[in-house]
Amino acid sequence: MQVLAPAKINLSLKVLGRRNDGFHEIDTLIAPISLHDEIRIDKGCRGEAIKFRCDDPSVPQGDGNLVIRAAKVFFEATRIEPSVSIELKKNIPHAAGLGGGSSDAASVLLGLDQLFETKLSREALVEMAKPIGSDVPFFIFQSAALCTGRGEIVMPVKFKTQFSILLMKPCFSVSTRWAYSRWQGSRRIRGIRYEAQEFAGQTFVNDLERPVFEKFVFLAQSKIWLRDQSEVGAALMSGSGSTMFAVMRENADADSVATRAKTALDPELWTCVCKTI
Repeated sequence: MQVLAPAKINLSLKVLGRRNDGFHEIDTLIAPISLHDEIRIDKGCRGEAIKFRCDDPSVPQGDGNLVIRAAKVFFEATRIEPSVSIELKKNIPHAAGLGGGSSDAASVLLGLDQLFETKLSREALVEMAKPIGSDVPFFIFQSAALCTGRGEIVMPVKFKTQFSILLMKPCFSVSTRWAYSRWQGSRRIRGIRYEAQEFAGQTFVNDLERPVFEKFVFLAQSKIWLRDQSEVGAALMSGSGSTMFAVMRENADADSVATRAKTALDPELWTCVCKTI
């Protein structure tokens, strides 16, 4: 069976403080977007266990891969003998703040539930998802959502507006763990606007811009450039980066903005025009 694993953007991300378990308490509004990875899941022969292949060699193998961890959690929880083949085609950049690995894991849980006809409740799937990663429960709901706690408490929401989005990612990545570890004590860069942006009835803000921009000044420059473009209603870093996204005004040509960004900022920029779903 074929499963699509959507990427996400954080429309808002507020870091409230460090928790006793080492994670950070957050309040974030997340939206899935039309960019997605492609996953093929098939039952294997008896005794074959979990076979995994990916077209991107940078994706980790073994237990460091969230897809494999998700499959193991599913089979342990259902007590079904592991026998499955999983092929992953990556379209979502790795370590980009777009939730690709978490979405892949959640999509595998949803796909295995369907393939093996276990008919698990959403609550049961969320409980499986929680230990895999903080963003994994969000993707189980297949909806925009307000997420709290360390991200695992999910309240689905409906948007009246579908946003047209331009994604821009430079060649480098940002570690989520590193970004959060630098949040406390990080300082603002003079000339950078970190305040919340209001556009089309939505508030856009990201508290992790402060620590990330301190080290990766190119991302701060990208935000300034995007906000200067007449077609852009709001511009923000997604999650811990390194992807920046622009929310486009109605009828704006996002492809034209992407072309200009490569000329003005970096010809090697990865860009993608998509929309919230």
